[in-house]
Parts: sequence; structure tokens; C-alpha cells
Amino acid sequence: MDLNMALMRATFKLDQRQDDGATTVGTGWLVRLPGADGHLALVTASHVLDRMKQEQASIHWRRMDADGRWHREPAPIRIRDGVGTPLWHRHVDRDIAAIAIDPPAHTHDWAIGFDQLADDEALKSYDVQPGDEMLALGYPRGLSANEIGFPILRAGRVASYPLWPSADFPTFLMDFAVFAGNSGGPVYMSDRARKRVGARDFHEAQFVAGLLAQQVVLTDERLEIGIVLHAAFIRQCLLGLAVKLGDQSV
Repeated sequence: MDLNMALMRATFKLDQRQDDGATTVGTGWLVRLPGADGHLALVTASHVLDRMKQEQASIHWRRMDADGRWHREPAPIRIRDGVGTPLWHRHVDRDIAAIAIDPPAHTHDWAIGFDQLADDEALKSYDVQPGDEMLALGYPRGLSANEIGFPILRAGRVASYPLWPSADFPTFLMDFAVFAGNSGGPVYMSDRARKRVGARDFHEAQFVAGLLAQQVVLTDERLEIGIVLHAAFIRQCLLGLAVKLGDQSV
């Protein structure tokens, strides 16, 4: 399946009403954990879950019925235990979180494969450079694309250099406006005709490049620039979660 459609299906809105009446909103997406056990995880930005202080958040699942009609089906997801301890796995250094989840059966096949998360070698192979277009999915200000709850697709260009190694440059910039609710959403490339380094022919480039962490703000002024954490760190976070879950094949 085309990565645009795959991620559109795999991405969901998260929200939680706080004691002060405000609602915290973020974006999460399903990824299949590495290993043989077939576990799934919901990936988002750590600060999204940090700001959700209640034991349960809401995730807005979607379902297509036998007549081909879509339905939005919000449901609770437990993110903290009874004393408030987080149930998600947090990357040791980066604003990335992954929580093991058993979603509705019809959504299992919508999860993105672990191998679709780009590492440094993938970025080098496709010669990703400033000016390249990437896409992002999310829920700006909690807004969905429609009443069914699909995310909103945005496009922007890579706005910083260099992009690797990710150990030295853990984030890169994207030239688009970011709003509350976008945090945690996938940033990806879907190019049907891209030439690999050293190749003669064109190939599809479809991979998740990272996770939208936040926007650039300078002296209270929004610069309409997004900060993206490399997918290499999402891979690390998911590997850590798989080990925590006891998958011996990782």
C-alpha cells in the first residue's frame, strides 16, 4: 500500500480533558514492534503523554462497516497506573514515547512496519537534502480532516543541513506551520520517482523520516518551522519497548 494511505490509516487523535477544563491533544500512530511476537505500539511525542495527567486518555479509532461507510469510535486507553506512574516507554534522551497497545482487531493490519522507519543509511541512500519535500500527519488544534477523525496532511520542505549522522544532528527542520495537536505525528517521504545514490534507475522512496516534536518559537513569535526528531530514535525507543515486553527475538 502507498505510504500516504498506510499512514493515513495508522494515525489517530489522542486527547484528554484536564482538571482545569483544558483538553490536551496529540497525534499517535501504530507501529509493529520488531521481533517475532507481533506486538503493536502507539508512537507519539513524550510531552503529549506527560501533559495527560489522568489514568486514561481517549484515542479516536475508526472503522469501516460492511457497506463501506466509515465510523469514528473513541475509546479509552490506559496510559498511567493507579498511582500515576506512566505506562509508556520513553526514549532516554529524545521527546519520543511508545506504549504497547492492543487495538481493535480491524486496525492490526494498519500498523506501520518497523522497517519503514528510516535510519541514517536510508537517508544517505536516497540522498535526502534541503529542499526535498516531506509530508506530515496530525491534528492541528485538535482539528480532524472530517467527522470520521482522519488526520490532516501537510507538506513542507526540509529546511536545515546537515541531516546526518543523527547522533550529531538529532533533529532537522521542516518549513511548515506547526500547531498544538500536531505533536507526535509522523513525518515521511513518499516520492514515486527518486534516484538512489549510484543508481541509474528511479525507485519509489517511501519511508518515515521522523516524528514532529514541536515548533520553533523565538521571543514568543512562531516562525512556522517544525522540529522533527529522526526516525532512528523512534527505532531505538521501539527496540527498548520490545525488550521491556520480553520479546527474546529482538
